[in-house]
Amino acid sequence: MKIYTYDHTFEGLLTAVFECYRRKDFPIDICSRYAKPRYLFVESVDIQTDPQKAERVWKGIQDKLSAGNKQLLFYAYLSEEEGIEMRIYRFLRRLFSGYMNLETDFGDSDVIYIVQSAQKVKKEAMRILQFVRFQRTKDGMFFCGIEPKFDVLPLVVKHYQNRFADQEWLIYDLQRNYGVFYDKNKVEEVEITKKQFNAINGQVKQALLDEDEDFYLKLWRSYFKHINIEERKNLRLQLQHMPRRFWRYLPEKHEST
Repeated sequence: MKIYTYDHTFEGLLTAVFECYRRKDFPIDICSRYAKPRYLFVESVDIQTDPQKAERVWKGIQDKLSAGNKQLLFYAYLSEEEGIEMRIYRFLRRLFSGYMNLETDFGDSDVIYIVQSAQKVKKEAMRILQFVRFQRTKDGMFFCGIEPKFDVLPLVVKHYQNRFADQEWLIYDLQRNYGVFYDKNKVEEVEITKKQFNAINGQVKQALLDEDEDFYLKLWRSYFKHINIEERKNLRLQLQHMPRRFWRYLPEKHEST
């Protein structure tokens, strides 16, 4: 019995799938090399990421899946659900064996799990687009710290790159400790070791904020307060559309000072 380990990237997982086929192996698990060990006395095979091998597997997936599901497995992978790698691997074995209309075979537990995981990830990405609030720093950069349920930063980057193409910005995942920085030309992944922001709510230290930031913050709170009709408040409906876990990032949900 073997387990395959990889570098906790989607490319790494696809490389592991390639190696399973090349070596004619069917491991009992595929997991990140950084995850806590789940097996004793099992041979571990560590797979080094190879972009060319990953690309061959990805091209095979694109050729097999229907137009609306080209990104299905990537979305499911971003859910970070325990065991998602093996579900994706078993899905791919059936897909590459020639099984037709596999993504709608909801009698298969792996298929329905992958589809549901992908849907949850896409929903979370939409919420991040709705509830992101940037702060402007003294050096002119816009910063936002978030803590999504799933690893959705790769899904929202294009939106902000298009919308704020003429501005520098950084969106940082507080839970996974990495972010995406845009310098008006390109996007790159970054990790901040010396944090100048609150690791809980992502708020930048006051001394680093642009001098007009506090004014616009108070202006926004005042606007929100005046358009809010107290007699028509419906907390249940509000929570349905704006989950409480996002409130700490929203200035309109904080008391003004």
